[in-house]
Amino acid sequence: MVRRALLVDPNANRLDLFRRQIPDGVDVTACTHFRAARECLLSISPQYLISNLRLGMYNGLHLAHLAAHARLATTCLLYDERLDLHLAFEAQLIGAFYETTSRMPFALPAFMQAPLPERDRRDWQRVDRRGLFRGGRRSTDLTFEQLRGLTSGLLH
Repeated sequence: MVRRALLVDPNANRLDLFRRQIPDGVDVTACTHFRAARECLLSISPQYLISNLRLGMYNGLHLAHLAAHARLATTCLLYDERLDLHLAFEAQLIGAFYETTSRMPFALPAFMQAPLPERDRRDWQRVDRRGLFRGGRRSTDLTFEQLRGLTSGLLH
């Protein structure tokens, strides 16, 4: 069975970039306008909908709602330039996955190939500490002489 993906973004250059990130064996349909994307969504019933949230008068949430309402077996990934907590929550509420545009080149291949949970359960209000520098030195950053000086000071 041929896997199909619908890629929607008003920026044609970004469409080309993301199209190159999609693995081989997936038939990709790209749209730059909401109305064309709506028609494609209903006619081809893709397994994946990857859409920018900001599509002019409409947004990617409308497409995800349409896929859910039409009972299509479509997994939706919505993205935005900056993190918008309200839109992230709305996307998760309707069963879509949410990402920021800067993370899409990394998230898109995994989205298409990895087994996904039923819904996106990430809490976007919590700061991801893995990306923050927390300072300090580890003992392995010190030379042996520095370590010996520290430990001898503790013994006296």
